[in-house]
Amino acid sequence: MVNAVNRQWVLRRRPVGAVRDEDFELRSVPVPTPGAGEALVRVRWLGIDPTQRGWLNAAENYIDAVPVGAVMRGSGVGQVVASNDPDCPVGSWVAGMVGWQDYVVRTAGGLFGLNVVPDGVPPTAMLSLFGAPGLTAYFGMTDVGRPEPGQTVLVSAAAGVTGSIAGQIAKALGCTVIGIAGGPEKCSWITEHAGLDAGIDYKNDDIDACLTRLAPGGVDVFFDGVGGRVLEHGLAHLARHARVVLAGAISSGYQGVDPECGPRNYMRLALDRARMEGFIFLDYLDRFPEAFTALHDWQARGAIIVAETVSSGLESAPSALRAVFEGRNLGKQLVKIMP
Repeated sequence: MVNAVNRQWVLRRRPVGAVRDEDFELRSVPVPTPGAGEALVRVRWLGIDPTQRGWLNAAENYIDAVPVGAVMRGSGVGQVVASNDPDCPVGSWVAGMVGWQDYVVRTAGGLFGLNVVPDGVPPTAMLSLFGAPGLTAYFGMTDVGRPEPGQTVLVSAAAGVTGSIAGQIAKALGCTVIGIAGGPEKCSWITEHAGLDAGIDYKNDDIDACLTRLAPGGVDVFFDGVGGRVLEHGLAHLARHARVVLAGAISSGYQGVDPECGPRNYMRLALDRARMEGFIFLDYLDRFPEAFTALHDWQARGAIIVAETVSSGLESAPSALRAVFEGRNLGKQLVKIMP
């Protein structure tokens, strides 16, 4: 056994405002022993997503709040180091809700269990392209947004993992895609590497002026993961019968309270005969195989790439969660626990 103990980040108190290290406690407990039909997994990577901040609030959410005193919930991938399950031998990679810890016992698969990573799939891809971000991008763009070839698509948080995948899906479907991101480096990445047609730097550019120039006929699909002022800018430039996809609201900080700024210009939806719709990727459980196949095919032919930002060590997990709200990550934010 590499470690004699299992380190765990436990929720010490519910955060008020931005997450701080003091909201968690790093404790050490014995490494669990797998029982009959179980396997012991050494966690190698954690996936960090904005939605995890929402799980820390007592407010209603699409999934129960993390209880105070419990291991912080989070997705990850790891390798089996001891097994009593013939379907999950030692050395197997598994992905799922591992929590912020060194070791976890796999008891079953399923939606929130630990499932064996398919052959040929890089383990960290299960946290991005083939995880919640990729599924959110796929169903949000194809089912809610429904872009048609030749249409103009606007994506906010376009350098984040979900937004970047959504934008590349729209490109693969034959659309002109404009991305909004923070800073020249991210805007360069979404155009030069992800292949989007244009990037708007919300930190330095006049968003309205840019959209007037880049989308003179209006935006047919707006895939929004930001909310607030950015959502208002998008609503001001809708084409007739546009579709607005509400995939997230990272500008709110997911702090469990209503944000200060909402879409003041929501009547643009009426004037433009447009539709704004929210969704959760879990609504599409029966269509996950369809999404996995499409995402794999696009990736195989080079139509989708995923950037990764890596923090080192389990100790960095709280700061990695802060990073996604401070704009310090490009693509998927990961925590590498060990080599």
